[in-house]
Amino acid sequence: MTTSEPVRRRRSSVLLVGAIEPEVHPWLRSAGHLPRGARRLEDALAALDEEAADLVVVDREPGGLDAPAACRKLRADPRLGDAWLLVITVAARGRAADAALDAGADDYLQRPFSRAELIVRARAGLRAARNRSDDALLRALMVNVPGAIYRSAWHAGHALELISDEIERISGYPAGNFLASQKRTLLSLVHRDDRALVLEAIDRAREGFGSFSLEYRIVCADGEVRWVLDRGQLVPGPGGRLWLDGALFDITERRAAQEALLRRKIEAARTEELRASRARIVEAADAARRKIERDLHDGAQQRLVSLALDVRVARGRIAKDPSQALPFLDRMGRELQDASGELRELARGIHPAVLTERGLAPAVAALASRAPLPVEIVEVPDERLSSRAETTAYFTVAEALTNVAKYAQATHATVRLGCEDGALVVEVQDDGVGGADPGAGSGLSGLADRVGAADGELSVVSPAGEGTLVRAVLPLA
Repeated sequence: MTTSEPVRRRRSSVLLVGAIEPEVHPWLRSAGHLPRGARRLEDALAALDEEAADLVVVDREPGGLDAPAACRKLRADPRLGDAWLLVITVAARGRAADAALDAGADDYLQRPFSRAELIVRARAGLRAARNRSDDALLRALMVNVPGAIYRSAWHAGHALELISDEIERISGYPAGNFLASQKRTLLSLVHRDDRALVLEAIDRAREGFGSFSLEYRIVCADGEVRWVLDRGQLVPGPGGRLWLDGALFDITERRAAQEALLRRKIEAARTEELRASRARIVEAADAARRKIERDLHDGAQQRLVSLALDVRVARGRIAKDPSQALPFLDRMGRELQDASGELRELARGIHPAVLTERGLAPAVAALASRAPLPVEIVEVPDERLSSRAETTAYFTVAEALTNVAKYAQATHATVRLGCEDGALVVEVQDDGVGGADPGAGSGLSGLADRVGAADGELSVVSPAGEGTLVRAVLPLA
């Protein structure tokens, strides 16, 4: 059904019981009702088996029960339900009308009556019957629905005009504490960190279709914080009045189960990432060993082999003519110096001696001095830290500055290392082109693995055209 289609109510069912004037049938039918007739009470009760009635118009039974007795039997029958009983009496016999009301009738109509009088009483009775049915439904819902049903007057300081007893199980406060109270409202239960969220949801409902559904926290009478699901509908009234009708459900256990499931998923993801990180670390270590092997073979090892040959040649020259051995000895000294320098450079890549001997500040200063662009060190701790923290911080700065030199097209970089809340924060920022992707290359990926191995966290912020910030947080405990 589209929103443009009208909502159609079923036509009201009216049961006429007893010696009622024959013109009553067409009068009610012309007013849009569905009248049925039963002159005897037993036929009327049988008719209730076939179809329920919304309004029962009762007169005396021909040759049998009077109207009060018929009302009494009808009211005692559960099949009558919430139907409205309208009794037809004689004006001169007011006591009969009183007797019918005492017997369970809801209203009476005195003879003689007009069509208009009958229609007005019938309509009033049908409205009352619907209200009675709605009230019964509401009472059943309030008892059986596993949530607190409420009506809140937002035009009167959110005071509650109706609240079911379930609110005591949810909040710890009895329902009586809420009714017509300006102090104890549903809004007063909302956790202070969620109150703005609730008010925002209500404002959106005002602007939209009037309904909302929201999960938030409440503070119970004993101070416990619980999660609730609030589903409501805004109901505007005359004079700018506004009610909020809804139901509040306790979803604390469901939220706890969802959070436990989320924690398991996060832990599984961390475990998988740890496996992948370990594999990358092993692969990087293997690659580093192969590089060291190549560097030793192609550099210092070749020099040392050449020096060994020069030593043999120099020994022969000394035996024949010592004066000719001096140039060989000079060249051997230079080769030894070069080999020693290569070994120092190689050792610096594995673990810088200056970091071990003098600490983080001189080691970072040495990195900055070797960078191909100006690097400003804005902060660095003077005290010595744990070996793991210093080593990880050093290689974080080294890798970040290497990436700046290779890819950033920057003119300047800054390095900051500060101790904050029990952690060492390492930040390297440049003014380059940005756009760095931590997952695109092996450098930042390997750095993330190194930081993760130290129980730290690495983040890279690199918007295009705005430079790059590499930030590592390393716990010191």
